[in-house]
Amino acid sequence: MDLGLDGRVAMVACASSGLGLGVAKALAAEGADVSICARDAERLAQACGKLEAIGGGRVRGQVADVADTAAVRRWVADTAAEFGGVDIVVGHTGGVVQGPVEDFGPDDYRQAVDTALIPHVALVTAATPHLKRGGWGRVLLITSESVRQPMPHNVLSGVARMGVLGYARNLVHSFGDSGVTVNVLAPGYHDTPALRGPSGEDTAAAAAEVPVRKVGDPDDFGALVAFLAAKQAGFVTGALLLVDGGNTRAAV
Repeated sequence: MDLGLDGRVAMVACASSGLGLGVAKALAAEGADVSICARDAERLAQACGKLEAIGGGRVRGQVADVADTAAVRRWVADTAAEFGGVDIVVGHTGGVVQGPVEDFGPDDYRQAVDTALIPHVALVTAATPHLKRGGWGRVLLITSESVRQPMPHNVLSGVARMGVLGYARNLVHSFGDSGVTVNVLAPGYHDTPALRGPSGEDTAAAAAEVPVRKVGDPDDFGALVAFLAAKQAGFVTGALLLVDGGNTRAAV
């Protein structure tokens, strides 16, 4: 299936490893020009090498912390200047401190919002003029299954990332008939450096909790994001898609 992404310009945040890299690889394989960012220059360079080996479109990497709004604006501006625009924006952030509600106070929640919500807002805000100018675009925001099911051990994530849903739903109407769609993905356990323990024990323990008895593959997650970015997904907007192997028990 031709997803119609050849020559499109995609930006993927936090893409030196894990889910972000899986998404960037899938978009590159479809022929998109891919711009990624990460904080660590060495890991960023290694990720760019993997993307270039795929042989799709152009690849660029930029050292940037998504929690730094000015750095995000520079990343968007530099990408648009080099690649001629921005068509696809994939928001992704780092994790937040885990723990139950009684462990945290107001400052902890502010920090969680700054870590898990504001970077999405900063990226989309900076990219919006480019998306609207092109008359076609995709905004895909990666959150967590915690937005659908409260997790007593991960309250900060649930609270901060719920804000991403509210933001995305308002973006749907803001973009209107501009040709830009907005969707949110809520991944569960995936085989990423954030989950993996020194001997893989964390991955095994997570798999035991999931009904399908395995954790997700970042490359499979990337393929799903690539389809939502495709021309065929133009009528899918405002959706929240769980990618968690059935781990979320919520009925609706």
